[in-house]
Amino acid sequence: MAAPSKLAYLLERLTQGVAAHDRENPTHHTWGIGMAHFDIERLGLEEGEEILPGIVLQSDGGVTGQFRVLCDGRHEEGAAEVEEEELVEAVGSQPVEIPSPAVPPPLKPPV
Repeated sequence: MAAPSKLAYLLERLTQGVAAHDRENPTHHTWGIGMAHFDIERLGLEEGEEILPGIVLQSDGGVTGQFRVLCDGRHEEGAAEVEEEELVEAVGSQPVEIPSPAVPPPLKPPV
């Protein structure tokens, strides 16, 4: 089992993450925290354990040292639309002529 100070720090960060998620997405219901399986074992916790009231711990194959807030909402829909808009805006429809660089005069050594 990890040191009590490590678990206290983890619980504080998880609580802050869930609060930030719920503040930004009021229509979504947060149900879990996703962590790398390695982190769950290293901290002495178990998958499916209720880490916060109503929030269970899940192994999601994420990056070690990070966690994800799991909810019933869809975050991908807005992101896909933004990516599409950026892609369309990034492609120009008018050809642009690039002038050839001017050749500098030859260098003369100091006398």
